[in-house]
Amino acid sequence: MEHNGYHSDNGYGKLDGDWLTYYKVGKGFVHKVKPEDREDFLHDLFLAFARVKASYQVKGKDLTTGGLVRIAQYEVADYWRRYFRRIYGRDCSRCSKAQRDKCKKDRLYAQCPKAIQLESLNKLVEDGEGDKTELYQLLADDNAIDLTSRLDAKLTLDSYPQRFVKLAYKKYAGYPLTTSEQNYYYREQKKAQKSLV
Repeated sequence: MEHNGYHSDNGYGKLDGDWLTYYKVGKGFVHKVKPEDREDFLHDLFLAFARVKASYQVKGKDLTTGGLVRIAQYEVADYWRRYFRRIYGRDCSRCSKAQRDKCKKDRLYAQCPKAIQLESLNKLVEDGEGDKTELYQLLADDNAIDLTSRLDAKLTLDSYPQRFVKLAYKKYAGYPLTTSEQNYYYREQKKAQKSLV
């Protein structure tokens, strides 16, 4: 026997207690999501039911079958909101019901001001001189070495006396400076600060 793609021998029929009730309600809603997501959706539904039941128990309230149906309806709606946000970049849940109805009636989804425009990373981008490059090649690499900053730091360090740089490294590493090293270091530090101003 099959009901919405779920056979009685799939193991769900062996559930008992609340889990059997969750299954009986949930199996009536799985056909409302994409076929490839139905198994995951049913399990997410079980978790949603269990979370609400636990919060009701803390308040001393009972979760009825009608309540489970309402939760399932909400979860189906949320599934489709997440799907459209992921695929089309639209999140209609932030619009009023009147606005959603207007978009649906007038088919305004393509003109949605809240839509996120998705681009393919393989899209060819022209540089203004007739050359084309794929978009992914223009993205900054967080792991790339910033050569400009390194060169600036090297040029700055090269402009200071070598002894001053060595003492700065020694101080940074936590080694104590002798009195003469401290005097020299602070004298050079004041000179360096004046040159930066």
